[in-house]
Amino acid sequence: MTTRRPVKERSPRRHRVKAGRPKLVGVIASLADLRFAGRMKEPPDLFELRLDCLCDVIDQVEKKMASLKAPIIVTARDPREGGMGNLSFKKRRDLLDCFLDHAKYLDVELRSARAFKLLLDRAQKQKVCLILSFHDFESTPSTRSLRAKASLAREHGADIFKVAARTDKPAHLARLVDFIKQNDAGIAISAMGIGKLGGISRLLLARCGSVLNYGSLRQSFLEGQLPISVLRSTLPR
Repeated sequence: MTTRRPVKERSPRRHRVKAGRPKLVGVIASLADLRFAGRMKEPPDLFELRLDCLCDVIDQVEKKMASLKAPIIVTARDPREGGMGNLSFKKRRDLLDCFLDHAKYLDVELRSARAFKLLLDRAQKQKVCLILSFHDFESTPSTRSLRAKASLAREHGADIFKVAARTDKPAHLARLVDFIKQNDAGIAISAMGIGKLGGISRLLLARCGSVLNYGSLRQSFLEGQLPISVLRSTLPR
């Protein structure tokens, strides 16, 4: 009988995300968003390219990327965590691989970290910062569960653990606030709410220490996501 060898985890990298002013991220999920982003006189700190939303117009995205005046986060969201187009693993991997050379950050779901190991290793070699993310559109996990996920993200070599969770009640929001304030996982955290208290959650969590704070550029397609202009006007500079 053959004994299976345990899977060796990626070595945790030196934590490169420094505390300081919360960073603003403008979400690009359409060609119209991309055109708008390219014309911004005062761009956010980062742009996120939602490649799962842009996969049908990738050629045009590549042509227009040069107009962006801020570093880029690339992600191709897993359909199980809100990804568009029901993309296969191979399609998502190919999209991320194609755009990795343009990225300052790579965002992959925590659940996919093992499957994307070769891509994560390549990102590490190219000194692309890694975000491992978790999205729950139905509930807010317990603080204990969130801490465990953050620790696992760190074991996989993430620079940032990102969580987006349902916040319809004050108790849901309180869990995310506690998670941010009591962070002992040794990893930077980006946290945001979705739902009835999503808007206020993003302002509050940014002030509590969320390092990346996402806003819509034109029209939000996610309940609770605020326009980038609102985030900019209310957060410290």
